[in-house]
This record gives sequence, C-alpha cells and structure tokens, in this order.
Amino acid sequence: MNIVTVCGMGMGTSLILKMNMDDILKKNGIKGEVEACDLGSLVGKVADLVVTTYELKSQIEDKGYNTVYVKNVIDKKAIEEKVMEAINNLNK
Repeated sequence: MNIVTVCGMGMGTSLILKMNMDDILKKNGIKGEVEACDLGSLVGKVADLVVTTYELKSQIEDKGYNTVYVKNVIDKKAIEEKVMEAINNLNK
C-alpha cells in the first residue's frame, strides 16, 4: 500500500502525518510505504491513499485520489479511525 501525506510546503504537517501513519500501519499489521510531500509534488504520484488536512481539500479533491482529510494532525486516535475505515473500504 502506498500512502502519501500532504501539506502546503511538505515540511511540517506532512511529516507529522507520516510519523502517525507509520505508527498506525505498524499497529494494525499493514505493510505499506508512507511518503510525505508538498501539494505541488502530489500530482503524478501513485498512491492508494492520500492523507492531508481539510485546509487543502479544495486543492486535492478533484485530483482523483482516495483521500482522508483530518482536522487535528496530532490526534492519532481520530486519524487512525478515519484511515482504517478508508483502508477497509479499499480492500472490499
């Protein structure tokens, strides 16, 4: 599974989300690669799932990715709930 975490500049929020995603995948026994990037670098990336914040929704929603939008990047429990729901939907 390829997951891309995205923020505006690719240095803060996306790195926090990447660390959270690495932990969530490990906890749930899911093999995958997580990459952090900036918004401009997202185009052309192959990703099963994109994880980002609601602030970027208008700039990402039309790109065709399966995307999880989070409100709080440090609320790992809320992120895990949304991400696991999305992963389970992908595996159906």
